[in-house]
Amino acid sequence: MRAADLADPARPIEALVADMDRDGFLLFPGLLSADQLAAIRAQLDPVLEATPRGRNEFEGFTTKRVYALLAHAPATEILVEHPLFLALAARLLEANFLLSAHLAIQIFDGETAQTWHFDDGFYRQPLPRPPNGVSAVWCLDEFTPENGATELVPGSHKWGQNRPPNFEVGAVKAVAPAGSLLVFAGNLTHRGGANVGAPPRLAVTTQFCQPWLRQQENMMMGLGAGAKAFSPTVQALIGYSIHPPFLGQVNGQHPLRLIDDGFVGSRRRGAPQPFV
Repeated sequence: MRAADLADPARPIEALVADMDRDGFLLFPGLLSADQLAAIRAQLDPVLEATPRGRNEFEGFTTKRVYALLAHAPATEILVEHPLFLALAARLLEANFLLSAHLAIQIFDGETAQTWHFDDGFYRQPLPRPPNGVSAVWCLDEFTPENGATELVPGSHKWGQNRPPNFEVGAVKAVAPAGSLLVFAGNLTHRGGANVGAPPRLAVTTQFCQPWLRQQENMMMGLGAGAKAFSPTVQALIGYSIHPPFLGQVNGQHPLRLIDDGFVGSRRRGAPQPFV
């Protein structure tokens, strides 16, 4: 299986979106600095030490997963609100899109490849259709052909209900250095690769969904009062936001009132949002 082509983050956003529309994914090498990676690992590594391996074949019996990741490793906030990831998601999803999932995945030696799947497949709508989500895989370790690099099928986001025969022949591996970002459409067929005799590889997957869909993880419950510590952008993505006319309201009011004692409502601030 050949390595996926690398994308240049300096290209105009319109050109990147066109490439993503064609292939269904983009792979940007080395977006995170060594200091950013170290800060995330400092919080995440102790949590991983105490985390058991997976419960089923899809999670991976030789894989560790840390859910509610913002609660366990707040330094991963930079992955959720990375400007390039947000810009691409904004071109593919409606305004007010939400954070659907944010978890760490560590694949150990002996793990087999996942089954082929697409991340927004649980939204049971007929194919072909536009994506209901946008996914990121942040490489906290180098992704190699041996350690479980994500495998993708270019163009599969445009398939109908049935997969073409022998589709695996066209698959590519997301081989990239630590700190890289893989972004792909929620309806792109992919899988986690097998780890064959290599050290563990660690990644974070961050997934957005349309603002009118249910999130995979209940972010507001997972963070509780801890949501106060995050930026307004992350708070809105978690669910402390309104999708017009009133999706997300709590007791007829904006949900930010639950965590922000100084919230005064959008009309008094002059913001365009119609719901206060």
